[in-house]
Amino acid sequence: MHYRRDKEGHHYFFTLVTEQRQPLLTLPENIDRLREAFRREKAKHPFEIEAVVILPEHLHCLWLLPEGDADFSGRWARIKRYFSIGCVGATLAGNPSRLAKREKPVWQRRFWEHRIRDEADWRRHLDYIHYNPVKHGHVNDPWAWPHSSLRKCAARGWYPEGWGASEPDLSGCAAGE
Repeated sequence: MHYRRDKEGHHYFFTLVTEQRQPLLTLPENIDRLREAFRREKAKHPFEIEAVVILPEHLHCLWLLPEGDADFSGRWARIKRYFSIGCVGATLAGNPSRLAKREKPVWQRRFWEHRIRDEADWRRHLDYIHYNPVKHGHVNDPWAWPHSSLRKCAARGWYPEGWGASEPDLSGCAAGE
């Protein structure tokens, strides 16, 4: 089966989920490994992570790719591969397909991507990312979640102090989970 991937545009929203929703992203060594995977990939194939949130079993990102470069799939493949090699705590959980291919069961094979259409779409996805820890019941205040770019985005002037005291309007957000 062939999956059509959008090859135009520069801003993209992504959701990646761990295999069988294993809470691999709760371990500090795995968080550090993921950060290193991003650093390594950005050094070799530049892009900007405009926003990110890392939850126990999934993550969301907004990326800005360079002009004329839409190779997000290659970037994610390399990030996932580097992370998977050093990931702690992944289990095979009896997945015969993974066993046959000698794959480490860390990430679901596919990921969700959405090309950002305009400023309003970008804003909805930015808010979706930063409110996600509240949505999933991990915290009551999005500012309390440690693995989020909310503070960096606020420093850029994208959020006022106290944002997230009530749920933002996310109608029209194409975020996949």
